Amino acid sequence: MPVVDFDHIHLRSPNPETAAAWFEQMLGGEIAHGPGRLEVKFGNVVLFITPVTEGEDIGAPPVTPHQGLDHIGLTVTGIDALAAELKNKGVEFTREPTTIRPHVRVCFIRGPQGMSIELLERGANPGPAASI
Repeated sequence: MPVVDFDHIHLRSPNPETAAAWFEQMLGGEIAHGPGRLEVKFGNVVLFITPVTEGEDIGAPPVTPHQGLDHIGLTVTGIDALAAELKNKGVEFTREPTTIRPHVRVCFIRGPQGMSIELLERGANPGPAASI
């Protein structure tokens, strides 16, 4: 049986350097240069960021909610401390840290080009569960 594994997420940006810097400064991603793109690494997950050139026939970023890819999810530790740090940096939250079931807390933030990013902590302190 063939083996399928996750490889990368690909973001197109009018300013890849600014987008990569956001992921580095806000979420601690590690920036690397790949062929024709910037890469931001989070453990084994890689985010490719390639440029959108002026005059290129490309659609605007979708407004959430929409069909297709909805968001990316990143595993974190210390979600409440991270959320406080991100708020101090001016990051927009679309959902505050919430316990969705025992020992699982999530929040959603707005990233570059309006990207929806879920921060997920498994093993978090239990609290009242809320529905997603």
